[in-house]
Amino acid sequence: MITTSDLRHQLREELECRGITDATVLDVMEATERDRFVPAALRGAAYDDSALPIGNDQTISQPYIVALMTQELGLTGCEKVLEVGTGSGYQAAILARLCHSVVTIERIEVLSREARTVLAEMGFRNITFVIGDGTLGNPAQAPYDRIIVTASPPSVPAPLYEQLTPGGRLIAPIGDGESQALVLVEKTDSGPKMTPVCGCRFVKLIGEAGWRPEE
Repeated sequence: MITTSDLRHQLREELECRGITDATVLDVMEATERDRFVPAALRGAAYDDSALPIGNDQTISQPYIVALMTQELGLTGCEKVLEVGTGSGYQAAILARLCHSVVTIERIEVLSREARTVLAEMGFRNITFVIGDGTLGNPAQAPYDRIIVTASPPSVPAPLYEQLTPGGRLIAPIGDGESQALVLVEKTDSGPKMTPVCGCRFVKLIGEAGWRPEE
């Protein structure tokens, strides 16, 4: 009989085969129960390497993309991280095991509440939940050492870049509904250094510094 532990280990092996090399990220991906973050009807597919719907026209990201974005952040355990787009809470769970603290912002209140409940049940105490426009960040707790954006804006939202510490890193899928690229942005003395990582596909990031709801 295949257990969820077996499925998590198989997922780890698949992530390694796809080029995830950070052993700490792999350990956390294997340890985190993704089935806690997907609708009951889809739990049989929780450890497939694919995105899944979670309601409200949102998805839980593909594990490979979660691992890749996390790896690109280069976390050492002492960072304060801003996550834009709480969604299911899965990415926040991964981050919270790898950094000092996470501030996660979500515009859809019901998703934020559900994620808060699951993460509290799992014992996380270093995550702060904010309901609001993620494209504007969360100035009250800025600056952030790392920022991760889990929906796609047309360009890097200026408020987010401004809330990044000098030398900090931001990763986001940039583009429109048809063509997007995952981009790593580093805040340097001479301005933003932007490095394309790979092609990707995310839902649009809605907000004042992102897409309008009707777009």
